[in-house]
Amino acid sequence: MTQSGSPRTAASLVGDSLHVGYGGKSVLAGVDFRLEPGKLTILLGPNGCGKSTLLKTMARTLSPDRGQVLLNGQAIHQQSTRTVARRLGLLPQSPAAPDGLTVRELVALGRFPYQSLMRQWSRRDQVAVETAMAQAAVTEFADRPVDQLSGGQRQRCWIAMVLAQETELLLLDEPTTFLDLKVQVDLLELLLSLAHEHGRTLLVVLHDLNLAAAYADTLVMMQAGRICYQGEAEKVFTEASLAEVFDLEARVILDPDSGRPVCLPRRMGQAGSVLQTATA
Repeated sequence: MTQSGSPRTAASLVGDSLHVGYGGKSVLAGVDFRLEPGKLTILLGPNGCGKSTLLKTMARTLSPDRGQVLLNGQAIHQQSTRTVARRLGLLPQSPAAPDGLTVRELVALGRFPYQSLMRQWSRRDQVAVETAMAQAAVTEFADRPVDQLSGGQRQRCWIAMVLAQETELLLLDEPTTFLDLKVQVDLLELLLSLAHEHGRTLLVVLHDLNLAAAYADTLVMMQAGRICYQGEAEKVFTEASLAEVFDLEARVILDPDSGRPVCLPRRMGQAGSVLQTATA
């Protein structure tokens, strides 16, 4: 639902045969990708596999050499920045706020797509900021400088800024990096609630395998610029896929409470003995 109470429009974001590279080096080669509306999709893959490149291309930060990204059926790179910003919010890696900027001021920056010479700050903008701070649980810090908060608190403030854009789509690049485990869990709970309770569509890049498997509605595994696996974690998070994508020898078990898969890395010297036992 939007802050006005009307149903949120289901937005679509599709990557069609995306070829993306840097300095003549190919990073993505013919990637097809579609976000599922109202779901939390998590991108996994080893360093340098292209997951951040894919997210940036889907967010219009990077332009593909070939192929296109379609936002609501129209080429995203042919739409204006303001138009895209009213549909799609992006939180890049390790954002930094100017010294002394308060939480309320930072979150208010999320209203930039709606400001112009003809339209100044309004009651709707104020409601959007207050609602975003409440959703991200940072209202109590509203008048404190962002640079005086903990890492987890600051990250929630940045998420609140993106929420203040009132977009249907949210793309976040490694939002849990350098945060304590409990803070990471709290953030993922927030992101999941945004999808399931508020109808947002989220694409998130993560590094932690088990957190991704625990929270993703759709799990996407990338390797060497291509999508190797995509689907429910229970189906794609397997010993075989972890070995192929991450070169990781691991045992995958199911959590008895959630039924979600959990990765248990095998120590050096254990893989062979386990395999021998299994084939004996």
